[in-house]
Amino acid sequence: MKRTLFLFIAGLSACGLLICANANAQFTLSGQFRTRTELLHGQGSPLSKNDKAAFFTSQRTRLNAGYTGYRMQFFTAVQDVRVWGQDASTNNRITNQAANGLMLHEAWAQISLLDTGQANAGKMLAIKIGRQELLYDDSRLLGNLDWLQQARRHDAVLLKYENKNWTAHIGVAYNQNREVKSGTLYDGVPVGYPAGTNAIGTMYKSMQFVYFGKKTKNGKASFLIFKDDFQKYSKDSTGKKELRNGTWNRITIGPYFETKLGKYWNLTASAHYQTGKDKDGLSLDAWLYSVRGLYNANSRFAVGPGFDYTSGSQAGSAKNHTFDPLYGTPHKFWGQMDYFYAANGFGRGGLKDFYINTLIKPAPKWLIQADLHQFSSAAPIRNAENQKLSANFGSELDVIATYSLTNAISFQAGYCTFLPSSSLAVVKNIPNPQNMANWAYLMINIKPEFIK
Repeated sequence: MKRTLFLFIAGLSACGLLICANANAQFTLSGQFRTRTELLHGQGSPLSKNDKAAFFTSQRTRLNAGYTGYRMQFFTAVQDVRVWGQDASTNNRITNQAANGLMLHEAWAQISLLDTGQANAGKMLAIKIGRQELLYDDSRLLGNLDWLQQARRHDAVLLKYENKNWTAHIGVAYNQNREVKSGTLYDGVPVGYPAGTNAIGTMYKSMQFVYFGKKTKNGKASFLIFKDDFQKYSKDSTGKKELRNGTWNRITIGPYFETKLGKYWNLTASAHYQTGKDKDGLSLDAWLYSVRGLYNANSRFAVGPGFDYTSGSQAGSAKNHTFDPLYGTPHKFWGQMDYFYAANGFGRGGLKDFYINTLIKPAPKWLIQADLHQFSSAAPIRNAENQKLSANFGSELDVIATYSLTNAISFQAGYCTFLPSSSLAVVKNIPNPQNMANWAYLMINIKPEFIK
């Protein structure tokens, strides 16, 4: 920890020297302090009737430094994530390494391949190298997962081209566990928290993607081709995994579209297809459809319906028809209580989500969001006796209020409740489940900017 802080401070000093050498350079130093106190009574999965509610406070502390000079940018973000009381107050050497703690969230440099004249004309051709967040469109498939205190980042190289309303990005990543003298086998099972979505539990060995985007008069349209590769493995007679050469390759492709319809309506739609092989080598044939409308009645009230469909597999299917929404932000789409496509899995049956979003702005500094979801399985559900069950998973109500004290200080409070069905308890393997789940939280977010 001391070494990391020393290197970060040394980096800030180096940036300061660069500013002295170049009067046109810009240096930014900012931070974030975010605490979230939560009362969990069935968040993520229903509780069994003998289980008790949980209560804790987690904290994210970030220090960000950025530098912009001639044909280059540099940014780094160091963060510490922990639960209050995780460390004994008299000893700072017992932190469990799997419980996040101090880490480097971002550290990247961007080099412009065009001169200043072309950049001023609205063109950009640049290479972005290093640890970085990937955010595209509505963050459904590629997002920074900022709701989680540890968030999400990728070690990658990005080639970026922009010309007026057009955008084209090419990204590449290749992961290894450590420096080795021979071989390239990669153990993608992370320490501390599941990788990917829907408890996939495996990080890609490599990935490549191409993204095209076009801004229109009333919105935007884009197309994504994303390929992620997983290390092949086999199992010995005892069931132990043994890594072997080669990768299983998964490909996800599809368009995204958003536009205004008339004066009051906003429409967002996407459709993606997944093929190739999954992380376990099964053939893939899966898809996702999403459409959402929002009616803006006035500056203080908006409401609209939506529907998401992710395909799923039936028991005994030779092919995997379960769509996995890659490395996005499921908390934003499939209920604030994270029952679906989050760290808590729900089988392979896919999901249908009918919902209504409501946004209320009663005063300039207030925003209230109220969402109602009705969830069901996309594939038939059967119990251990092979009896067909109802496809209904249950319904969820989320109410979140945000108050912005200043541009840098905000308070957010949320209350969410889920009424789970017996079918949901089966797919989540919860014995003797409670009939209702609740979750409440209070989050304080402070984002100061020290130097600019």
